Amino acid sequence: MVLTLAHWIYLFGTILIILTMLFKKNVVVPAISVTFFVALAYTGSFGIALQSTFRASLVAAGSLFDIFLIIAVMTALLRSLKELGADQKMIVPFQKVMVNGHISFLILAVITYAISLFFWPTPAVPLVGAILIPAAIRAGLPSVGAGVAIALAGQGMALSSDYIIQIAPTLSASASNLSVNVVADRALVLSVITGVIALVLAYITIRKLIQSPAESHLHAWEKDSTNDSSNVEKEENLQTSKSNAKKGNFFAFLVPISFLFLVGFMIYSKISGSIEMEGGEGAALIGGAAMLLLIAASMTSNIKNSLEQVSKHIIGGLIFAFKAMGIVLPIAGFFFLGNDETASQILSVSENAPAFLFELILASEHLIPNNGFLAAFGMLLIGMITGLDGSGFSGLPLTGALAGPLGTTMGVDPATLAAIGQMGAIWVGGGTLIAWSSLVAVAGFARVPVMDLVRKCFLPVVIGLIVSTFVAILFF
Repeated sequence: MVLTLAHWIYLFGTILIILTMLFKKNVVVPAISVTFFVALAYTGSFGIALQSTFRASLVAAGSLFDIFLIIAVMTALLRSLKELGADQKMIVPFQKVMVNGHISFLILAVITYAISLFFWPTPAVPLVGAILIPAAIRAGLPSVGAGVAIALAGQGMALSSDYIIQIAPTLSASASNLSVNVVADRALVLSVITGVIALVLAYITIRKLIQSPAESHLHAWEKDSTNDSSNVEKEENLQTSKSNAKKGNFFAFLVPISFLFLVGFMIYSKISGSIEMEGGEGAALIGGAAMLLLIAASMTSNIKNSLEQVSKHIIGGLIFAFKAMGIVLPIAGFFFLGNDETASQILSVSENAPAFLFELILASEHLIPNNGFLAAFGMLLIGMITGLDGSGFSGLPLTGALAGPLGTTMGVDPATLAAIGQMGAIWVGGGTLIAWSSLVAVAGFARVPVMDLVRKCFLPVVIGLIVSTFVAILFF
């Protein structure tokens, strides 16, 4: 394998992006800049290099737009449910069973996990935090315990698999043309193993802090806080709930039942093989149902303004989606140069398109020990490093791109390596071990210093990731 200047620039760019992440800086500028120089070195044309720099993000957008759309639709649905007060009504009944701190820890984890699978942790945190955290505090759970339960279940276990919306597995699979379903299935297993271990270990560390139920715990928690925003939000949502009581109750029942039915249908289809749910078809099923529920909720809330309200919610959802995921496009565009299929579109090459990443690994194959365990833990480490930017998703094109060629040379299933890299990236950057990530939101609702949550989560998460990686190598 003869390496050209373009290969070396691509390698330099990959290292530069990783180092930029390590220094907690934004990687968009390095990704765009190196894309230009790789294209310039390969084509020798300044004009084509400029075009390729733009096309890289365009190709990434074309491949990933279904991801943006499902985020937008689910966010829009949640906004419409908030108008009816149905968002809070869906979880209020669980307050009655939070009889002590031990059960409260479990309930917070289970409910956060379930909601985060469908709506992502970003909207799930305020939804759970505003209603269930006060109930958990009253039941005797320390505020740091509540924050840990929500972070590990939502930002960790649910987001790292992203099994319903399938944004993460799509990002992981697309760079190496892997099966999204296979990556998603393996990521789900690994996320549950990591999550259960992390939650159990975290519970052991905070169990001695759990006290007997008392109203005084809640008073002390509220008194120590200097931020009553969650209480204000709770009061406003309560008034909304009163004015739309019957409507809110109906949708609080309809939405979870509808999604549970669809999940059951997808599980049955997968087990029975009656219907093939390939790629993003499962997410499309959920998205289509969410669109109809969005229309129904908006018409129920205010039939006169429903046409405008549906459009408003969808626009708001799209804005949120691009704010949350827009940064991924130029980064994904750079790493798509590592695959010959997408590189041909970016560089506008019809034949013999380069696969820079694959060719680099082939050229250095003799330097890499042929050991599956080293490959797996190397991928885990790379994923964890990419997660240092506080996103968790921006590194998935890199780990996904590495999984194909590295798995081939190491004799390990590339889908397994992609799932392992996904675990490392999202468990770190998604909001369990990085203080500048969405973990800040969890700390805000739990009213604890964010670094306290990082310290409580660190060992449980690392141990969980190590165990799940061993399981992946031994059984996948």
